[in-house]
Amino acid sequence: MRLECAVEIVECAGDLFVASLQQRVDCAAHLLAEHVGKLLHRAAGLLLLLHPLGCLLLRLAAAPRLEERCHGPNIGRRARTGNPSAVYPVCVLRDTVETFIRQQELIPPGGAVTCLVSGGADSSCLWHVLTALGYRVSALHVNHGLRGAASEEDARFCAERFGAEVVDGRGGTTEDDWRELRYSLATDRLRATGHTASDQVETVLYRLVASGAAKGIKPKREDGVVRPLLTVWRDDTEAYCRAEGIEFRTDKSNPDTKRGLIREEILPRLRELHPGAERNLLRLAEGRPSALDELLGSTAGSRRLDLGGGLTAVREYDRVWVEQTPVALDGEVRWGEWRIASELPGLKVRAWRAGDRLAGRSKKIQDVFVDAKIPRSARESWPLVVRGDDVVAVPGIVEAEGVLVERVAD
Repeated sequence: MRLECAVEIVECAGDLFVASLQQRVDCAAHLLAEHVGKLLHRAAGLLLLLHPLGCLLLRLAAAPRLEERCHGPNIGRRARTGNPSAVYPVCVLRDTVETFIRQQELIPPGGAVTCLVSGGADSSCLWHVLTALGYRVSALHVNHGLRGAASEEDARFCAERFGAEVVDGRGGTTEDDWRELRYSLATDRLRATGHTASDQVETVLYRLVASGAAKGIKPKREDGVVRPLLTVWRDDTEAYCRAEGIEFRTDKSNPDTKRGLIREEILPRLRELHPGAERNLLRLAEGRPSALDELLGSTAGSRRLDLGGGLTAVREYDRVWVEQTPVALDGEVRWGEWRIASELPGLKVRAWRAGDRLAGRSKKIQDVFVDAKIPRSARESWPLVVRGDDVVAVPGIVEAEGVLVERVAD
């Protein structure tokens, strides 16, 4: 009897222990599930932010930068770079094209447009971008038959890749003839071509040589043909196609054309003369004022502009002058009739600016000039030795330890 009671007591205790353990496990599981649920909720919220944040970061990273390259000994050799643009991320390129379309009123929102496609990167990019932006896009390919089997392959590619209508465009003997033939087709529709900023620059150069006029490609022709890619460089269209996995054809006959000569021979030489050559030509084509025009066209406030060649244009309200660009004082510097030398770190030599003061003092440099009886006409070209915004020395007037100054004859 005692044994049976003991067994019963042990069984009850076991049941209680199991129930208690189960309750603790259920509680722990509940807490764990609740914690995991909160984490998943936060993760879902984070995922919702990732797409716009990613696009924002891409936009911030996409600011075009122009790399200044020194004039090397390779002048006369063919440069291998394409154009001065930074490669745009996909979403930025689309936004750039859409903004240009809206500004120029090229295509109605959601409207129908026929892309004249060749199969190359530019027209392939055009077709894909306009489709992605929600336009009703169709395609037309004109086969001039100029390259035999390669022309047939281009036509087949466009028909299969874009569903393009292929038109026989044989006839004509010049590039102008073939272009006019293309533009004479499908005149009952809104048509778009894949001309880019690179084409714009090449066209300006050719027209300058051929007619002396710096006329560029119009965003919209009189017959209604539009060019939505005119603010995008050729490198950008190729990068877009690769990023989107879009195949495109390469026309091996391009180097033999007038445009090919400009692209392969002339533009590389111009880049060697100045790295900003293409952007400046594009500004000319678009009729945009140069930075110097903008400086001279206003009298509000003050502005400085590096002209290159060691010169800087300065405007203070309605007064304009040219001065030497600041130079680092590494060893010795020649500034006009002054020879200035120092081994102290962080020093520069530059011209006087309104508001300059002596380092560690309240006295203005203008008052220093007045006290030294320096003529007003000489002050703007008078050299100052500075560290940051502080004037360390004024040659011939205020000396500084470690800065050697000598006035020499020209």
